[in-house]
Amino acid sequence: MKIINKKSEKSLIDEFIRQFKKDYLRKKKQNKRFSIVLTGGRSPIKLYNKLSKLKIDWNNIDFFWGDERYVSHKSKNSNYKMAFKNLINKIKINQNNIYSIKTNETISKCSRDYSKIIKNYFKNKKISFDYFLLGMGEDGHIVSIFPNSNYITKKFICVSLNRKDFKRITLSLNVINNSKKIILWLNNDLKSKCFNKIKNLGKKIPVNNLNSKRALVYKIY
Repeated sequence: MKIINKKSEKSLIDEFIRQFKKDYLRKKKQNKRFSIVLTGGRSPIKLYNKLSKLKIDWNNIDFFWGDERYVSHKSKNSNYKMAFKNLINKIKINQNNIYSIKTNETISKCSRDYSKIIKNYFKNKKISFDYFLLGMGEDGHIVSIFPNSNYITKKFICVSLNRKDFKRITLSLNVINNSKKIILWLNNDLKSKCFNKIKNLGKKIPVNNLNSKRALVYKIY
């Protein structure tokens, strides 16, 4: 994996935005849409706030989510709500560009529906997002795929699963790894130290299964 080391979160954000703008403009010149998969949790809040200040044509960008807790979009635990509050609500963008994971029907139906949405978006061809933004838990989990999970090696688009804290809907590692760029966002010293320890623990840890040719690790040193 390519490692991008910076001394501060601000420097990480500045570098991400510089590269994001460059990649977005390249795609726009080709008259193609730009797709980005958002991550949840608290890690990207400052990144999303800074990203929202970019003066670009947001209507050329489509937003997806890597995973979601099976809670209302109004819940404080909703990944959608966090991204909406810190990014989407601050930019001018058509609602048709927002492909959120619905949680208002049975979890299995919501999962199947999101798989269909992604298939239709890519017109049943290879699923390959431009950017897949990932956070990482201290145990090395990414999206809602956790250590020792059967889903580490299974191929699918979207699946529902139960955890002790929440039921969840998640995209797969194969979808992540088919993305053009995979951004692993390690915005503080603790996450960077966890990553340095975890990377030697083998394939039972989800983060160690990322496509090394496409993954960019943004981390503090």
